[in-house]
Amino acid sequence: MTQSRGLVLIVEDERHISDVQRLYLAREGFGVHVEADGTAGLAAARRMHPVAIVLDIGLPGTDGISFCRALRDAGDWTPVLLVTARGEEADRILGLELGADDYLTKPFSPRELVARVKTVLRRAAGPPGLPPEPVGRLSLDPVSRTVRRDGEPVELTATEFNLLAHLLQHVGQVFTREQLLAQVWGHPGYRDTRMVDVFVSQLRAKLGDASPIRTVRGVGYSATAPGP
Repeated sequence: MTQSRGLVLIVEDERHISDVQRLYLAREGFGVHVEADGTAGLAAARRMHPVAIVLDIGLPGTDGISFCRALRDAGDWTPVLLVTARGEEADRILGLELGADDYLTKPFSPRELVARVKTVLRRAAGPPGLPPEPVGRLSLDPVSRTVRRDGEPVELTATEFNLLAHLLQHVGQVFTREQLLAQVWGHPGYRDTRMVDVFVSQLRAKLGDASPIRTVRGVGYSATAPGP
């Protein structure tokens, strides 16, 4: 008997979509639980502690944006993969700002969904190779995947942690947004580079003036070496 990869919670109100998602994830060895209502889905997330959540934005009851906000406000950093319609760019960006780890736009291949779920789980598993010594005012623990600024904990999503860790592993190296999408998100050739900007903005907001991330105009981002 194949060992389960863990439970994935699908919160999707369109039955024909959730049935296909369930089928393909189950084929890959995931346990799957489906809820068609955001309020019931949030209760299931708190009760079942899934390894990942596939979350539609347009839900009855609690919508996907409110769902994500409630999850993160409660200190639950389960990886979240948003599912959005093509016209929901503003909601998609807001969802990322609230702590979602990735998104898919309908219509999408169920194989792409499975690949994205596996990718967010790999990012959450880590740990990246990081030096044990502090980097400027920041200290990163790759085992517990925690960050401290001046000794105080900073809550980061798995993707935020991986982006910061990746930049700090290569201090001074400039990465394009496309390179970061390939190396941090695992999406080579992905066109929506706006996602990188959203996560950099989130990191800067959380780290404040201790943020080592520098914008290289016309190119991308890098991490600066700490000052004396």
